[in-house]
Amino acid sequence: MHSTIVDINAPLIVAAINVSSLILLLALAMCFMRIFLGPTLADRVVALDVLNILAVAYCALLAIASGEPAYLSAAIALALVAFLVSVAFARFIEKSGKKTVLQEGGGSGIR
Repeated sequence: MHSTIVDINAPLIVAAINVSSLILLLALAMCFMRIFLGPTLADRVVALDVLNILAVAYCALLAIASGEPAYLSAAIALALVAFLVSVAFARFIEKSGKKTVLQEGGGSGIR
């Protein structure tokens, strides 16, 4: 039994999918700019996290546009992986920040 998510023949739905796709594309371009031009590592990590969120949103939009609910499973899996990547980057930034504080503080920093 094949079930669709929404009626894709409605003109309002088609227009909303097109506008949403353009907005996601613009947001993706801005995230890539922040990743390449970001002044700090934290800016780049946040932009990468937003990029992952936009990829999940695009998977959901693709599920609505195509009527295939399998794309929603891919979006959930991508969201779980993106969460783990965000936690790993946060731990990396935390450990690299402690080393910087210890080096700048002359060895009397918090351990």
